[in-house]
Amino acid sequence: MAVSPLTASAADNFWQNIQQKGVLRCGAATAAPYVMRDPKNQQYSGYFSELCRDFGQNVLKVKVQFIDASWDTLVAGLQSDKWDLAMGLNQTPERALAVGFSVPVQDYQISFLINKQNPKVNALGNKLADFDKAGITFAVMSGTVQDRAITAAIKNGKIMRLPGNDESRMALMARRADVLVDASDTNHLFALANPDWATEVLPSPALAKQGVSFALPRSVSEADRDVLNIYLTQRRATGEIDQWVNKASQEANAAK
Repeated sequence: MAVSPLTASAADNFWQNIQQKGVLRCGAATAAPYVMRDPKNQQYSGYFSELCRDFGQNVLKVKVQFIDASWDTLVAGLQSDKWDLAMGLNQTPERALAVGFSVPVQDYQISFLINKQNPKVNALGNKLADFDKAGITFAVMSGTVQDRAITAAIKNGKIMRLPGNDESRMALMARRADVLVDASDTNHLFALANPDWATEVLPSPALAKQGVSFALPRSVSEADRDVLNIYLTQRRATGEIDQWVNKASQEANAAK
């Protein structure tokens, strides 16, 4: 059995050891609006980057270093001590076997994007059952988590499966579909970019809802994990995280 480079002593003094080193290392895989990198100056932005920077500088009082990663290497890099925190990971039971999670920074879920000028859907509210009716067409990218979720949820409406996000959005814009089914962060970005006609709906009950969190080494003590959890809970309660999410979404739209 492989031995983690994080010893029991280090796990019990996780933040103290980082303070002694003077650097908080944040594993960064890019995906707007979570983590973004400017191709010109290589500077990181996005709301997870802002949180990592703020936590390191203002709570731990250390420098913050962002280390390039990919979504395939975030967990392995955390286990091999290449970084101290992994940013923007969805909480799943499988990942929880390998790493520890903070409290959710935001909630990932599937949302609906609709044309608010479309009389078939503009007054339906947010109840999933109200959308699930004959005559309502849902556009979704084929084979995705969104496809599986909407297939399980919809009994009366029609599902239009398309090969990509661009085709799904075009179907909505051309009114060949009434509802675009996609991840809430992606739909949120698109709604912000098209405020004259597009609006996002978070259906109730929620579809495929998961927490999006920081990941830490699994052996980090509960007391040390509480330090990060208290920080995130306070930032979320004051609305600061929502402000960073909106800022990151606007930056992502401006970069397109």
